[in-house]
Amino acid sequence: MRTTYKNTPISFTSQGTGNPLVLLHGFLESKEIWKEFAEEFSKKRQIICIDLPGHGESGNICEIHTMAVMAEAVKSVLDELKIEKASFAGHSMGGYASLEIQNIFPTMCNSLVLVNSTPQADSEERKVNRDRAAALVLKNKKAFVSMAISNLLTPENNKVFKSQIELIKNRALEFSTQGIYAAIKGMKIRTDHAGLFAKFKGQKIVVAGKQDPVLDFNTIKTIALSCGSKFENLPDGHLSFLENKTEVRRILHLID
Repeated sequence: MRTTYKNTPISFTSQGTGNPLVLLHGFLESKEIWKEFAEEFSKKRQIICIDLPGHGESGNICEIHTMAVMAEAVKSVLDELKIEKASFAGHSMGGYASLEIQNIFPTMCNSLVLVNSTPQADSEERKVNRDRAAALVLKNKKAFVSMAISNLLTPENNKVFKSQIELIKNRALEFSTQGIYAAIKGMKIRTDHAGLFAKFKGQKIVVAGKQDPVLDFNTIKTIALSCGSKFENLPDGHLSFLENKTEVRRILHLID
């Protein structure tokens, strides 16, 4: 299914009815990462999976896909489906977009679930790394995609999930260089929403991997607890939807 936002196609799926849950993918991913989850959960509720701008089958909107642009693209899908309130679960960048949805459209979110994500803004060191990544993707997209995705897992899990990782990489290589670059720049300048997350009165859950090479586990745990969020710790890396599928399935069942 498709709708448009600023004359740009935004691709999504919608399955099931009632009590809508929106699942948002992370950087270099697409709505396909949620396919198995959507098939299961749509038996009991409406599940909407959306390709964020520049990813999957959604087009590029502008030079920098800020989290606000992503949030508004998500809103365009929900408007198309005539949904006024929903719960949101976002992996990594999808978590950043979910927080921005709560920021811009504060009456829309019933629940917020951050999977391998954080309400904090990038550190100065992380911003420097974003600029390096942006330069690399312009120079050699294939090398960047392969390295960036492999770096999300432990060496052991890169072997265990080799076929699934190759599929994610191959899909990401179909994304335009412009779309990947726009997301990197958007993540770099995102707003710190720790205060917003702390004030959010709805159900909130933070999911973190103990061996996540991208987000420090102890830091995420501290943030989650200081924001009054339920905290779920998983044993592996940054791709919990793949590495710890059973646990993520259990957590998604907790969403009202």
